[in-house]
Amino acid sequence: MPNSIIISTGCCIPSEIISNTHFLGNEFFGSDGVRLEKPNPEIIEKLYKITGIQERRYVSNALTTTDIAYEASVQALEGIGRESLDYIIVAQNFGDVHCGNLRTDMVPTIASRVKHRLKIENPYTVAYDIPFGCPGWLQGMIMADYYIRSGDAQRVLVVGAEILSRVSDPHDVDCMIFADGAGATVLEASNEKAGILSHVTRTDTIDKAWMLRLGKSYHPDRKGDELFIKMDGHDIYRYALKTVPLVVKQALDKAGLMLGDVNKILMHQANAKMDEAILKRLFQLCGVEPVAEGVMPMIIDWAGNSSVATVPTLLDLLLKSKLEGHRLVSGDVAVFASVGAGMNINAMVYRLP
Repeated sequence: MPNSIIISTGCCIPSEIISNTHFLGNEFFGSDGVRLEKPNPEIIEKLYKITGIQERRYVSNALTTTDIAYEASVQALEGIGRESLDYIIVAQNFGDVHCGNLRTDMVPTIASRVKHRLKIENPYTVAYDIPFGCPGWLQGMIMADYYIRSGDAQRVLVVGAEILSRVSDPHDVDCMIFADGAGATVLEASNEKAGILSHVTRTDTIDKAWMLRLGKSYHPDRKGDELFIKMDGHDIYRYALKTVPLVVKQALDKAGLMLGDVNKILMHQANAKMDEAILKRLFQLCGVEPVAEGVMPMIIDWAGNSSVATVPTLLDLLLKSKLEGHRLVSGDVAVFASVGAGMNINAMVYRLP
């Protein structure tokens, strides 16, 4: 049975840098429609202390999700025959949302649009999207691994792309968390004793399906029926802290590895404080103390939360030695983990060839 190895990566980091001062003029309201009493500098500082976000990246007005997905794909496919792709899987949740128009555009799929832009003629390069919340790119990698291990595919392009800046409510303090970006990875069948070793996915819906959802603006006087990202931040924090470490440990157990065998943990960049708490809980769960220094690289402080794009972007920067103090070399073990709307959680264990 072949193994799935990563042969190339790419990412699109938007050029527009949005600092926290950008939000000083926003009018913030609570979910009850009452304007927040605290002054904006205090609101912004509190959010920074919780999330660790100082800056985030936004796309220019002319760009769409397809554009940045395509750019990341071009990077990942450099030197690779595009016609050799068996699948193109694009993780995204809102389609192409054009500037000034909050209606989503998802027909045809973003994957089909990317295939068209790549000028791939092969009709057996199957292109489809996966809306799976923030863990979408990682779930795309897991699905690609199934295709490769079954013998159905030899080479798969997996992309995560999102423009959250256009679906975040400017009157909700959570709008300061969200960002834009895209990351892409090419997986290939290999006989090497490396690659994807294991993965675990779970979906919790009984009392958690609506913790992250779409809803109307918090501004009581805003007209129109536009929908924006809404989330129950405290509930998500508690859910992630309790559940993500369990899923990661399950993935390690399936791979027959211990936490001490792991060189890097690539966590979805949702919230710095939450990620650090998850890491601490994982080490406690595995009976390892103290938490290893430098095991979890972070980019949320300058890139924000770009949903499906955070982990593949982090991976691309890491493999290309663009993260100071962090690197991955042949034989290293990396764990990937994410949590998001669904509620979905997944984890994957990977050994570098």
